[in-house]
Amino acid sequence: QSLPDCFVFPDITRRQSATPPCPAASPLLSGDNLKLHISIQTTLDGLESLVDLNGGQSASNLDYSGRKACPLCPEEKFKACYSHKLRRHLQNLHWKVFVEFEGQKMCICHLPCRNLKPSLSGDQASGRHVAHYHCVVCSVTIARKTDMVSHLKRHINKGETEASYSGTPSGQAFEIMKELGTNVQLLPNYTTVQKSDTYFNRKMKSNRQLVFCSLAVLAEERNPVECLDAFGATGITGLQWAKHLRSSVRVTITDINETCVKMIRENCELNNIRVDTGSRGPRGPEGVGSDADGSPIAAVEVAKMDANVIMHLRPFDYIHLDPFGTAVNYLDAAFRNVRNLGIVSVTSTDTSSLYSKYPNVTLRHYGCNIVRTEYYKELAARMVVTSVARAAARCNKGIEVLLAVALEHFVLVVVRVLRGPTQADESVKKMRNLVHCQWCEERVFLKHSNMVDGKYTLPCTCHGSLPGKTAVQLGPIWSGSLFNIGFLRRMLVAAVKHSMDDIQPLIKTLICESECTTLKALVHGPSVLTNQGKHPHCTTDQSGKRKSGEDSGNILKKLKSDASLEHPPFYYSIHRHSIRGMNMPKLNKFLQYLTEAGFRVARTHFDPTGVRTDARLEQFKAVLTKYSVPTNTSAATSTSQTSGRVEGVA
Repeated sequence: QSLPDCFVFPDITRRQSATPPCPAASPLLSGDNLKLHISIQTTLDGLESLVDLNGGQSASNLDYSGRKACPLCPEEKFKACYSHKLRRHLQNLHWKVFVEFEGQKMCICHLPCRNLKPSLSGDQASGRHVAHYHCVVCSVTIARKTDMVSHLKRHINKGETEASYSGTPSGQAFEIMKELGTNVQLLPNYTTVQKSDTYFNRKMKSNRQLVFCSLAVLAEERNPVECLDAFGATGITGLQWAKHLRSSVRVTITDINETCVKMIRENCELNNIRVDTGSRGPRGPEGVGSDADGSPIAAVEVAKMDANVIMHLRPFDYIHLDPFGTAVNYLDAAFRNVRNLGIVSVTSTDTSSLYSKYPNVTLRHYGCNIVRTEYYKELAARMVVTSVARAAARCNKGIEVLLAVALEHFVLVVVRVLRGPTQADESVKKMRNLVHCQWCEERVFLKHSNMVDGKYTLPCTCHGSLPGKTAVQLGPIWSGSLFNIGFLRRMLVAAVKHSMDDIQPLIKTLICESECTTLKALVHGPSVLTNQGKHPHCTTDQSGKRKSGEDSGNILKKLKSDASLEHPPFYYSIHRHSIRGMNMPKLNKFLQYLTEAGFRVARTHFDPTGVRTDARLEQFKAVLTKYSVPTNTSAATSTSQTSGRVEGVA
């Protein structure tokens, strides 16, 4: 069967096979300079031409009796035979079940291109090879025909057919992908962790850009910045740092996997970046060249080392942790040697445990009791901040949260390190338990107290009007602010400077959320592209050592003065609290109504239907009820009610 015409597109770039060397190679296609796998042919004559059925044949496929072997089957599967049997074998077994794509027929292959399928006893040596197809686009091997057809459709739907593949000396193929002006090589199956060592996720682009902007802000405060990409994989994050920030940063990329380290070094050469393999000493701007003379534009240290080991051995100004899953196993090492006023960014992709799908895993990793709530994404971000604050406090260090983002695929937390036991105590005090009503979704933080109180005072009356207990105690979680307004404004400047158009709307939403204002007020207010909000304690020497005396006092004064400006915790979903039989107002209109009622309001990036406000749930519902219109009345009645309400307000 062949793919429908709607899935055929012109000018497909030919790819080279990523399979181990086979006994034979296909002839060059007309007009192409690359070789495809021998199982990919255009006609049956091309498949039969691999074995000259009419006469001579290569010595590798011809035995002493004149019998000929199949070029797509091993000797133990199909023994050498005469020409007429071999022709029938090629037609009925290999050619009959081909998959067609852009004129190329992918025949079934029985060569040992894939790993052996283990036997029932688990012995791989006594297993058997699996029949498979070779993809003409990405050269990956797939066993079933229907799976190959679906695989080709995904190539077209995702737009990955424009990528170019080339062969490596090891016989593997890679794709060249470009992001933010940085080229990286990607192996086939790079989106599956179990099948590829160099895992790469295209959906984490926003995460990489947020991390880049936070590093660019730190590079304005101190120069150069010793930064670490602890989990390199393809190395794209660290390469973007080095390629765009150049002499402002000293990048170190590490990975424990040998394949990843080799790929990172090849990606450095691909981007004209020099690789430092030895231990790094003092190095200045002389290590940076220019594009014009062909010298390296930057230098990156690449090391095969465990993340915990290198963070224990060397100090850094900026540490980025992005493991596959939770990052709690690396937080203690990260705060061990991070310099004062440095930055630690933590990316957690274990959304199943953070979003309360597996509460037992959440309790094991983060030490928090949690249930599913309407504000579960912000709850996840506050749990990650809590684990970061605990790790910093064990090293007698406090944190200041600069940024906390929870999207569909990850939770990103960026914190500044404040050295000293006093700062650690202040951070610990912000970790509190939360009382949550499971009926109406009202919530309130408990105050720190040694007194035992058997009643939890929630603003709602569900505990008295409903039978049984409706409240649960969650946490402990972070109760402080999740954003730093000045830092976000400077991140927006960095995003504009480096032409990151995709991330600018998100940063603007974060600025509005941190100020608890609407985007309209932000646009018509003071310019956001200013250098306001510069950190008052960013004055450090080049070694990153803390300055004692007056600066420490300024830190405490600044933190206390900003306490009153913190945004309200959590948010309410307008759909969750909608009234049955009533049409709600538009979200932007509802924000305006809350503002006119005297409350602070803002949209939130955690939920597109969420409203961050300092109003209590009862007040929130009262405003929502006031401006909702019944659905079971006629249009005339609705119009009269609306006009009457307007006259009453006037």
